[in-house]
Amino acid sequence: MALSKFEYNSFDVTPVASNAFAFNSTPNGLTTAAAGAMNLIKTTTASGVANVDLTHGSNDVVLDGTYDTYLFKLINIHVSAQCEFAVNFSTDGQSSAASKQTTTFNCYHQENGASTEFEYVAADDRANNVGDQQITAIDIGTQNDSGLCAEVFLFSPASTTFMKHFVVKSQYFSHQSTPYSNNVFVGGYVNTTSAVNSVRFLTSTGNFDGTIKMYGITK
Repeated sequence: MALSKFEYNSFDVTPVASNAFAFNSTPNGLTTAAAGAMNLIKTTTASGVANVDLTHGSNDVVLDGTYDTYLFKLINIHVSAQCEFAVNFSTDGQSSAASKQTTTFNCYHQENGASTEFEYVAADDRANNVGDQQITAIDIGTQNDSGLCAEVFLFSPASTTFMKHFVVKSQYFSHQSTPYSNNVFVGGYVNTTSAVNSVRFLTSTGNFDGTIKMYGITK
């Protein structure tokens, strides 16, 4: 028997890709998720890999005009060799890296309190070149208690009018000769008006384990 009447005050439906819809008692009966809602797109568990690529259309990844802002959360990244960690962007699915313009700052504090500093790190800046963008200023160590967590925000990657701005904040424990707590802040833009469709996370040497969560933030 066909359903001819459905009485409700509120009814939520969450379909594929976590794009939430809400049926309510307004005249048209349909509203979309609130602006600023953060929707999980993809969870990647890395194990013994040199890099992770998140490319639009591959393995359920959405990286287009669906969202204004994309957030990548790096959780408990541990490396196999003392190294730096980096991010890069591409307009052609990682066939080539896009040019970037960035500014990098690092603040650190030794566990023994002997040294603290907030510094501009010119060596990790990218001056309109395609090199990997470091999100660490001092190498991550391989000790069990070393590791990295970070957030990368990418804004309007599908725009074909404007540059693609991004912001990185990372926190990691570098257990070398003296243990350090490090916080790195990177701001810049991908210097292209072509749509960015892929993001890569990678080590400068060796492999890494950890979790990368990709979110889309609604307009």
